[in-house]
Amino acid sequence: MTSEVIGPGASGLVDIENVIIRKELPVEERLRDYIDQIKNPYCYLSHGIVVKLSFAGKKSFEECLKDALFAREKI
Repeated sequence: MTSEVIGPGASGLVDIENVIIRKELPVEERLRDYIDQIKNPYCYLSHGIVVKLSFAGKKSFEECLKDALFAREKI
């Protein structure tokens, strides 16, 4: 038995588990491809759980996204 934590309106969100990081692309194209796949990098699903991101302003969104992508590649 599995249970998913999905709220109203979450049906349009992309599950990050279905996103493929194309390591062969240059960083700029890789970011563009990631955003094309995830649709909304601020709100997506991870194993059926809604993830909402916000930033305190210490780094730009682009820097945070690069850090997250590179960290995910190491997993």
